[in-house]
Amino acid sequence: MSDSDRLADLERRVAALEQKPQPTPDPEVFWALEGLLARAGDPGAVLFTGHATLPDGRTARWQEAAGVDDLLGGDWSQHVAVLAALAHPARIRLLQQLTRGAATAAELQQMDGMGTSGQVYHHLRQLVAAGWLATLGGGRYEVPVARVIPLLTVLSGVRR
Repeated sequence: MSDSDRLADLERRVAALEQKPQPTPDPEVFWALEGLLARAGDPGAVLFTGHATLPDGRTARWQEAAGVDDLLGGDWSQHVAVLAALAHPARIRLLQQLTRGAATAAELQQMDGMGTSGQVYHHLRQLVAAGWLATLGGGRYEVPVARVIPLLTVLSGVRR
């Protein structure tokens, strides 16, 4: 076999290897990914799921999947307000506090560095409008159970 034949054979074998799906590094660790791979065709999908028992006793269980084509082809600008609502230190602190249980604006204003009642109400309005908070009777606010796992997913996604 000539060198050019060996090179051509090697290139064919490498190309064949590159076409094979690569196994997940550790199926015990990546069990959710294995399940997603079994269900999603090309070009793939994104899955987030979670279970959390909050300090106030509420339980959040959530799962959502989206196809890569839908995500990459969608209008990302429609999500700016929802993301922007998280982009303020006071709002993040309010959300964190409200995952512990419902509270009124007056109770939330007592947190160190929260500012005036007008500032607190401004932040609460932003979070309610974006869907991160819900209003309850008696002027109380809480993080809706359906938003807990998405919120924790966003926070997990930005960790370095």
